[in-house]
Amino acid sequence: MSIRIESLKGFLGLALSLLCLGSTLAQGKSSPPEKVLRYAFPIAETGFDPAQLSDLYSRIVTANIFDALYGYDYLARPVKVRPNVALGMPEISDDFRSYKVRIKPGIYFADDPVFGGKKRELTAQDFVYSYKRIFDPKTKSPSYSDLDEEKMIGLAELRDHAEKPGANFDYDTEVEGIRALDRYTIQFKLELTRPRFIYQLADAGIYGVVAREVVEAYGDKIMEHPVGTGPFKLDRWVRSSKMTFTRNPNFREEFYDAEPAADDAPSQDIFRRLRGKRLPLLDRVEISVIEENQPRWLSFLSADQDLLERLPNAFAYQAIPNNKLAPNLAKKHISMERTPSPDVTVSYFNMEDPVVGGYTPEKVALRRAIALAYNSEDEIRLPRRNQAIPAQGPMQPMTYGYDPKFKTEMSEFSRAKAVALLEMYGYVDKDGDGWRDLPDGSPLVLEYATTPDASSRELNEIWKKNLSAVGIRIEFKFGKWPEQLKSARAGKLMMWGLGYSASNPDGSGALALGYGPSLGETNLSRFKNVDYDKLYRQQSLMADGSERLMVMQQAVKILVAYMPYKFSTHRILTDMMQPWLIGYRRHPVAREFWKYVDIDTSKLPK
Repeated sequence: MSIRIESLKGFLGLALSLLCLGSTLAQGKSSPPEKVLRYAFPIAETGFDPAQLSDLYSRIVTANIFDALYGYDYLARPVKVRPNVALGMPEISDDFRSYKVRIKPGIYFADDPVFGGKKRELTAQDFVYSYKRIFDPKTKSPSYSDLDEEKMIGLAELRDHAEKPGANFDYDTEVEGIRALDRYTIQFKLELTRPRFIYQLADAGIYGVVAREVVEAYGDKIMEHPVGTGPFKLDRWVRSSKMTFTRNPNFREEFYDAEPAADDAPSQDIFRRLRGKRLPLLDRVEISVIEENQPRWLSFLSADQDLLERLPNAFAYQAIPNNKLAPNLAKKHISMERTPSPDVTVSYFNMEDPVVGGYTPEKVALRRAIALAYNSEDEIRLPRRNQAIPAQGPMQPMTYGYDPKFKTEMSEFSRAKAVALLEMYGYVDKDGDGWRDLPDGSPLVLEYATTPDASSRELNEIWKKNLSAVGIRIEFKFGKWPEQLKSARAGKLMMWGLGYSASNPDGSGALALGYGPSLGETNLSRFKNVDYDKLYRQQSLMADGSERLMVMQQAVKILVAYMPYKFSTHRILTDMMQPWLIGYRRHPVAREFWKYVDIDTSKLPK
């Protein structure tokens, strides 16, 4: 019995030794550390359904979950469209009215219970459905007016029928404007010449492809259930707080490739380091929503964030004195990149509002006086810490149509002219309380929508100081950004300030801010002008060149004259990267950068 016990002890000792040896070997061959990109949004997301989005930060997410037919070379400057899930560039007719695209076979959606455990391949019909969704009135897509301008034959009629009482949008009716010719081939046919239609095929944030069965299964909850073919998928979501995304295991075989300019040393260096590596390079992306500037900045300084997009202006003087990286940051091997942003900051007037809206001379005079009384240089010098330049109109830097030499009255600051206009049209203090009244004697009180964060408070102070100086009372209506956007689209705000970023390299997107059919969508001011709409349509049909530029500038002058918007600045953005973040460069218009960046885990803080 004792012999048996000793033998058992020996056996157990041998087994334990082998187990320890196996554990040691396993540790020697363990998987490499997970590569995680951590950064923060300054504004909360609204959801993850491409067709229902208009805000920048939600579209950044959808651009990395969903696929468009085309995309942009990440490093090429000037920007260059390249195939994404398309098999080569489109076949385009000579009159730019027909576009035929073949997609790559063997591309699959991320797994979802809706698919019943089967792999779901991407087909041409998925794109047909996804573009039709934007025309469905029930989707309430803010991208509808932009896509409607492309005049895909038959889609307007489908929408008109769906808008009749009791009717639904008929997805199964084939229309000439967008058809699946076979499983992998899509054809677009347009009523008019559209030389830049390809940009509508290259924005995954807005025109990302979805599966019909997913949309129908989740219904009103589709904003919470993004299922795409892109490199990442949603893992966890705490609304307006934190989002986590993981690598999509079904993502196709794709490798890093780019065409950086020969004289672009930073891009050339990135290309040498990452060329040929399989995408995506990250395992996970974690995004926090940190609306206040200071905690977002401190989170980056403490290395809790790998990337700080858009250095808060409040810290510009200490982080980039004289626009150079501060020595204390350089010692930490933090890097920076400053780029002009293809955006414009605006304050809009609701043209249907009884106080600031309207087209009669006294209403135009009021808006022009407010614009003249507002000093954009104060905004640039104080809240923006000299990280912006004055805007002359809606056209954004780095987009076609922007001319840095083009000047208008939009950037003019003159209290004398403002007061003269107000006096001329009867905006005087009639009750002796120190504030100007409307011509009919009722109080003149402006209500400006804003958000409860430090940056907005600084901008509010500029508005209050400048308008008080000419005797105009202004009050501020606070609310979270998603709620303000919802109210703005419904026409419920008198005034609101926000920024518009270009989603493609052409300036016509900025001109859509004043286009009548975009009312309540891109055109939050609800501006309507027959001559402006005519010019807008005219330039959209023209090939690029001096004649088109002249038409675009004529349209801008109408916006300046009627002043539905006060265009204030174009921002200069500074992004900061920790030393272990590899490959980040801000693209002028593309949002889908997650798959192109890497984390050097050997440099992570211990």
